Amino acid sequence: MTIPDLGVVADEPWLKIGGREFRSRVLVGIEQYDSVPLVRDVLNAAGADVFITTVDPDNRRSSLLLMDLADELPLDEFTWIGTTSFARSKESALRSARILRDALGIEILKLDVRGEDNMPDNAGTVEAARELRAEGLDLMPFILPDLGTARELEEAGCAALRVMASPVASGRGIVDPGAVRAVIEQARIPVIVEGGIGSARHVAEAMELGAAATLVNTALVRAEAPLLMAAAMRQAALAGLLSYESGPMPEVAVAS
Repeated sequence: MTIPDLGVVADEPWLKIGGREFRSRVLVGIEQYDSVPLVRDVLNAAGADVFITTVDPDNRRSSLLLMDLADELPLDEFTWIGTTSFARSKESALRSARILRDALGIEILKLDVRGEDNMPDNAGTVEAARELRAEGLDLMPFILPDLGTARELEEAGCAALRVMASPVASGRGIVDPGAVRAVIEQARIPVIVEGGIGSARHVAEAMELGAAATLVNTALVRAEAPLLMAAAMRQAALAGLLSYESGPMPEVAVAS
């Protein structure tokens, strides 16, 4: 048996939208940072090839200015996607999405419709997704792991699904692996696992379930050494992917 070239495996695209390809198995949210150099270094350490930007039409919180990031980051080397992660209603998410499209020309969106409890609103997400898909936007919606919702979003033409592992910023990891696995196994589009991913172990577990990628944010911001954590998660994603593709070890009965 030939050992695979790990560089080739790591570089294989898991999602193609138009002429854009997503290769990194770790997506990095940058909404919580206030240091431009740290954003640059974290993205590099994680091997990220996607740059995520957002707006906050409800003025709930501030984020780094794009003009500041442009001085430190080769932004044209990333695939740009938008996020509506600050939205706390369907209307706010739609408004954010349209601002990102009209102001920045962004056509790929990480669609979040969350309630005031910061949990995904599955019904509101489906409604928003249908409206934005009718406007031609490519979407990666964030949902609680639910087969019916996943099916509706797939039928609406979404490019990928983002499934919550546990409450955002909780660091609890994947609290219901069976539910997450069920969505992954049913879906005919890539599934990203995010929310509560607090360690490299959680990243590897998500990939071993069959996820196409993971998205991390708070775990990097709060780590004592964010660059080491980003590098660890990059390696964990590859390890989990290889483990998943190698197939599970058959169970062996143990005599009592």
